[in-house]
Amino acid sequence: MTLARRSFLGLTAAAAAGLLRRPSGAGTSSRPINLLLILTDNQGAWTLGCYGNPDIRTPNIDRLATEGVRFTRAFSCNAVCSPTRASLLTGLIPSQHGVHTYLSAGGAQTGPKAYCTIAEFPSLPKILGRAGYTCGLVGKWHLGGNLTPQEGFSYWVTMPHGHTTTFYDAEIIENGKVRREPEYLTGFWTRHAVRFLEQNRDRPFFLYLAYNGPYGLGKSMAEPARNRHAAYYADKSLPSFPRLPVHPWLVHNREYINTDTAIRRMAAEVSGVDDGVGVVMAALKRLNLDATTVVVFLADQGWSGGHHGIWGMADHTRPLNAFDETMHIPLIIRHAGAIGAGRECDRMVCTYDVAPTLVSYLGLGQSGAHFPQSPGRDASPLLGGGEAEWEDVIFYEFLNTRVVRTPEWKLVRRHPDGPDELYDLRKDPGETTNLIAASDMAAIRRTLQRRLDDFFDRYADPKYDVWKGGSSREGCALLKMK
Repeated sequence: MTLARRSFLGLTAAAAAGLLRRPSGAGTSSRPINLLLILTDNQGAWTLGCYGNPDIRTPNIDRLATEGVRFTRAFSCNAVCSPTRASLLTGLIPSQHGVHTYLSAGGAQTGPKAYCTIAEFPSLPKILGRAGYTCGLVGKWHLGGNLTPQEGFSYWVTMPHGHTTTFYDAEIIENGKVRREPEYLTGFWTRHAVRFLEQNRDRPFFLYLAYNGPYGLGKSMAEPARNRHAAYYADKSLPSFPRLPVHPWLVHNREYINTDTAIRRMAAEVSGVDDGVGVVMAALKRLNLDATTVVVFLADQGWSGGHHGIWGMADHTRPLNAFDETMHIPLIIRHAGAIGAGRECDRMVCTYDVAPTLVSYLGLGQSGAHFPQSPGRDASPLLGGGEAEWEDVIFYEFLNTRVVRTPEWKLVRRHPDGPDELYDLRKDPGETTNLIAASDMAAIRRTLQRRLDDFFDRYADPKYDVWKGGSSREGCALLKMK
């Protein structure tokens, strides 16, 4: 039995035996704090009003920000769905859990050899389930074994795949069966989320509400919106979506970039998710769960809506891009009466920090004991206005591309032979001038390269370190992405 496994079993058993403690500032009730984790699909922070978007209506998510802590510099550790979700739940990077790109339809998800890709690791639902929480998944899973509940979940309504081609008459999994759901899918997930809250109001719960919206990809972008926001956006120009010449690297989604139909459709789907957030938050209040529930809102990864002449994420360009729009995600944490309202936190955090932060905030003990192999940092002191003892830096990887980003600099490396990029983010926040070949940047390049190497040398599992010949759980060859 590995050290990680022994630590996980020992501590979760202790928590289940009643050793839960309340985090500082979280109230005096002896009841454990509930967790509502709301995840959206392909959503850059720039799409939200609370992050400065003047065009897209998001009053409910904006209200979350005014009632909690908004992280201004939160980043994903990868560019696509399955790896970021695996990292969110395990606190590990792709070179540790081995999920380097999205799971294709069938296969690990619903095929005859379907399996959960994170089953061998400690995960947030496993830890909370063993600590006495009822765990529910509503929405997109995309981590394998979709037909049956995984990782300690008992309430399980999901999709048989990860991609979205429609939000109407879409395939869903309910009670272990695949069927088509005529209801607007964002509304369907919301309705199930409220049902889960109603059923579990009197016991500690973890609800993982993973919307497959706004998404912003696929053939639905060529069709007008059908939700209640369609009429509002029908004549809007939405200048927050840049209209730029198509980037020469863009190989997918060229038919959507700079088109009013796709732009308005994306805006309507963002507002549709915002509606769902409003309904779920109203249910918390109606059920008197506000004071006992910490709410976390974030996206799996970012998304470009015309920025740099790109529509989509990193996997839609060759070479794979690593612009901030594909990395910068919203992150809002709200706990009524326990976390100061309306605060902004400018510290840099990443996907792999979320699970360690939450187990600490929920009073389950030191995060490092639950996630001993994680590079994740405990950001819970920041929620109360305190300090966290780490340097602001995040690391990112997607197949042959790795990034180290600080507040001032970003170095992008592509294995084995580039092209590489270096940006001075103080002078060039839009990442328009690549300084990789500048002679006066040699010392900066060496420093950043050393930090990148040190991080992956410390944390990457050789089995899944694709830069050094490791494999990927999805069987995606690194060379295909060059």
